[in-house]
Amino acid sequence: MATEQDEGRDGLMVDTAAPSTGATPVRSGAPLTVKKDRGRFFVLRLIAAIVLTLIMLFPLIWMVITALSPQADLYQPGFHLWPRHFTLRNFTEPIDAFPVWRWAANSALITVAVTAITVVCNLLAGYAFAKMPFRGRNVLFLVLLATLMVPVQAIMVPQFELSIDLKLYGHIWAVILPESATVFGIFLARQFFLSVPDDLIDAARVDGAGQLRTFWSVVLPLCKPLIAVLVLLTSMYEWNAFAWPLVALFGDDKKFTLPLGIVTDLQNQYTTNYGALMAMTLLSIAPMIILFVAFQRYFVQGFARTGLQ
Repeated sequence: MATEQDEGRDGLMVDTAAPSTGATPVRSGAPLTVKKDRGRFFVLRLIAAIVLTLIMLFPLIWMVITALSPQADLYQPGFHLWPRHFTLRNFTEPIDAFPVWRWAANSALITVAVTAITVVCNLLAGYAFAKMPFRGRNVLFLVLLATLMVPVQAIMVPQFELSIDLKLYGHIWAVILPESATVFGIFLARQFFLSVPDDLIDAARVDGAGQLRTFWSVVLPLCKPLIAVLVLLTSMYEWNAFAWPLVALFGDDKKFTLPLGIVTDLQNQYTTNYGALMAMTLLSIAPMIILFVAFQRYFVQGFARTGLQ
């Protein structure tokens, strides 16, 4: 069978005839190899994720095992991933002996109050720094960021003296008011509001809306991810706060928060009931775990939009 040839652009003779045998051309094995490599890489990533997850969850698992084990079993030799003898006394005995529910109520009250005030203040301050030009705005913002480098221990003494002068010492407000706004929260809010188009705000102003109306009707509905981030961060910090509540509420255990009560009353100078301690700690962290799981989607989205992820 004759072979047809065409002359290429560079004068070379190129064979354009199809194979006369009718056989299918053999394709390269590169795509198949790439798919196999991707499959192997996915399996490796899955195994690595499972291993890291187990490593991260192991302290929580060990806490549950200790909380459900009698005190005598904790001193037995050997390692077990399940309680030898199941018991709930580590939960019931501390609740009967100490005002655990009162501590939890105090923690909830402080956490809700601080979170509400902090979120409002951070949103308003972040919006002002991002969308309201005024003289010295950048300098003031840099000064606020500089305060992040000041350790909490450095301001604890003047904060303590101020609470005494204001006659707030020993009261729950001595814990709530100093945490009414956070520089990190203002920074997050500012970074989020910078991503909001100015055209939306200008359109609202053209329609006659003022600053507060623009913020409430136009900007705030876009802030669900940011609010979720601020609520989670503030709630977790305040619920687990220890140093300043210990200073501000020292002397009256009825006003203690849950972390204060667990450390001061469940730990003894000579012996410690680790089962009861882990049981109460498990109850303490349970609300924050539920809160994080409920708002996880908004939490990740909010960090992504602030440019921190």
